[in-house]
Amino acid sequence: MTFRIQQAGKEHLAQLASLFDEYRQFYGQDANPDRAKAFISARMEESSSILFIATDRQGLGLGFAQVYPSFSSVAAMPIFILNDLYVTQYARCVGVGKGLIGLVKQFAQEKGVTRIKLETAVDNTRAQALYQAQGFVREQGFFSYHLDIQ
Repeated sequence: MTFRIQQAGKEHLAQLASLFDEYRQFYGQDANPDRAKAFISARMEESSSILFIATDRQGLGLGFAQVYPSFSSVAAMPIFILNDLYVTQYARCVGVGKGLIGLVKQFAQEKGVTRIKLETAVDNTRAQALYQAQGFVREQGFFSYHLDIQ
């Protein structure tokens, strides 16, 4: 399968919204195309995230990555949080995920980012294998906590 990976622009909104809705469903959320489009559109308008998209020869969206810029107080340097990585069911195992991660890593190096952080579900072993194959190291010394507000 031939595909192209690039930083996404507003012209990719419809494709990204569809992929983002699929991604949310993968993690147990109900389908909600309007919510997905509004969320991705807001990230683009606010420039609060950096989006990358993989497309096939016809321009069909195959996958995406969404990165949130942040900082490490201890390192006193910028970091990226690779919050979302998704590849459509039929485009898995052909290098799309690897390509998206590769472009995120290259972009991070260009921007002087010291670290890329991510989380994935404990049972998402396919993603874990991909991340480890790309050089990510599983955290051993920290616990992750969250507090639901709404």
